[in-house]
Amino acid sequence: MSTLKIPADYHLHSEFSSDCNTDIDLLIKSSMDKGLSSICITDHNDLDFPDVPDHMKFDLDMDAYKPRLKELREKYSPEFDIRFGVEQGVMPSTCERLNNFSSIHPELDFIICSSHVVKGKDPYYPDAFQYPDGSPIEPSEVYLSYFEDMLYNVTHFTDYSVYGHIDYIFRYGPDHVDDSLFRDKYFDITKDILHDILENIIKNGKGIEINTGSLYRGMDFMHPHPLILQMYKDLGGEIITFGSDAHDTQHIAYSFDKAVQLAKDMGFKAFCTFKNLKPEFHSF
Repeated sequence: MSTLKIPADYHLHSEFSSDCNTDIDLLIKSSMDKGLSSICITDHNDLDFPDVPDHMKFDLDMDAYKPRLKELREKYSPEFDIRFGVEQGVMPSTCERLNNFSSIHPELDFIICSSHVVKGKDPYYPDAFQYPDGSPIEPSEVYLSYFEDMLYNVTHFTDYSVYGHIDYIFRYGPDHVDDSLFRDKYFDITKDILHDILENIIKNGKGIEINTGSLYRGMDFMHPHPLILQMYKDLGGEIITFGSDAHDTQHIAYSFDKAVQLAKDMGFKAFCTFKNLKPEFHSF
């Protein structure tokens, strides 16, 4: 077990993600300037992504991505450690097709499994919380549907390292879920299914990430909410990574000091980096 001065940022996006135009070389240089010694690039790969108003698609061009990362790893080695990752946007319709992704791409060090879609809709857009006639759906129904899909994913998909931003759905709900609302209302509604999700993640030898991206998007808690993170710890979960979910250079390693303190307060003794899809533990 080793110690890193600043935890590695294991959730970063570059020009290879459809919702990002940050030059990947600039992303690496900025990470070095911030004092990091290691990062993992995790660009989006979301098969079957629904048609949305801006017609954005997230199929990752692995034929271009892999050689570019290889080139940059060689350029900055050994001064800076760049790991090769991907963020898989997984849904029930893609579990089977994605389950052998790492065997097709053995260069991968790390795979985030993320849920970005609920019942075939992107919650970033209001229609995910509306019936076809435009009338509103009770937000709790959408939240539960999201976690039902996630439970399906963790029982049918195993080709990943950590599950990303587990409570991402709360980022876009029309009732603007904050720390108090989650504690007062939604934890009781979701705790049973979250228990089953986390139990499956741990049973399969996987981990979760502490994602600070919610903080610079206006939320007052990281993903996952501390009550969910505590549940994971109480169930025996040990594998955690830190990710900023940065799509620009400004937010690399955002609020990692707070994330580290939260993890330590929860009783975690170490965080993980990954190489060849295997966790490496680093003490705080």
